Amino acid sequence: MVFAAFLAFETKKLLVGEAVTPLKRKMCEFCHKHGEGRKWYLEANNYSEDLLSDLRRRKFIMDFFKRPESARRGIRRLNDLDRAPGFVRRAIIRRVSNKMKKVHFGQVVPIEEVERIFEFVTSVARFACFCRHVTLGSEHRYCFGVSMAPNGGELARIVREIDVAYLTGPQTAGIEQISKEEALSFMREHEREGLCHTVWTFVAPFIGGICNCDRSDCLAMRTTVTHGLPVMFRAEYVASIDPELCTGCRECMRVCQFGAIGYSAALDKSFIDPRQCYGCGICRSVCSKEAISLNERSTDSVASSIW
Repeated sequence: MVFAAFLAFETKKLLVGEAVTPLKRKMCEFCHKHGEGRKWYLEANNYSEDLLSDLRRRKFIMDFFKRPESARRGIRRLNDLDRAPGFVRRAIIRRVSNKMKKVHFGQVVPIEEVERIFEFVTSVARFACFCRHVTLGSEHRYCFGVSMAPNGGELARIVREIDVAYLTGPQTAGIEQISKEEALSFMREHEREGLCHTVWTFVAPFIGGICNCDRSDCLAMRTTVTHGLPVMFRAEYVASIDPELCTGCRECMRVCQFGAIGYSAALDKSFIDPRQCYGCGICRSVCSKEAISLNERSTDSVASSIW
């Protein structure tokens, strides 16, 4: 991730006394900046081809995919951050997260809103996941480029210009242009695998991709959930379980990437901690009793201020 180069530099600035801007935690930050008060990732303007005429954005996209070693250094720096003194750690987290919001930040989205995005984009391309390339050293096609132009538009053209050894590798298909129906089918399959859907900016507010993440292999989720350095927002929703329908099978616990689901042995029921829930809705895909629902985060007294 691009935070790799920030860590040592920001620590040095902190130790010489530079002031740190508090980290904003309200989702309305992106909604007001990039969505006119509405859900910013449902605004078609944020997927516009016009945004790719920005030379800074084009350079960022190319540099992002060309430098996997920078991301590997970032993983090592995260481990260093975990061992840093508390005041240093908190200040670096604020600074790096704020910088990431400007360049490469994401948000969890449930499948229903992936479907809404697919209603206004005109093309979808599937390609190798950068995170898995870095963490596993092999190609896994969990990433989907979305565009308002045919055949992937400028984003697909930019990506095709990048190191072909990363994008294609041996016996692979490069960028696959697929139908929106095929893409949704893949998304639902990934849900059953326990993967979480996320949208991502390439220099905000341009949204260029939808990814399918987990804590094991996804750098962004590992950074956010495991190391406590937010590089993505929680969803606009939070899940809840109807105890009347829950049978205590605990299948939902198996797929939750966020440790948000617990189990009461006395009641033989599962329950969701809204403080930990990211609102991805993946738990619903494995609940045979349809006991789990998503509710607007803003209506939950506990989760409404946790983003």
